[in-house]
Amino acid sequence: YQYLKRYKEQEDLDRFSFVSGRVQGTEEECLDCLMEFCGRNDPSWTELSNFTHFLNFQLTKCEESVFCSQLVLQELRGF
Repeated sequence: YQYLKRYKEQEDLDRFSFVSGRVQGTEEECLDCLMEFCGRNDPSWTELSNFTHFLNFQLTKCEESVFCSQLVLQELRGF
């Protein structure tokens, strides 16, 4: 939700990192955001669950990647 919210608000995601345990927004706002980005008109709970698990996996890999580190962002702008 933290990434999707910032993406929706057109914030710079390159300088953002997920903070576990940080609660932002309400449950309703989170669900609305997930449903908006899920890609389905009327997603089931299973589809939302699969979407969130896949998104979490991809974002975790991105944050762990050396190519997405702050050092690379400073040295290779636009990379």
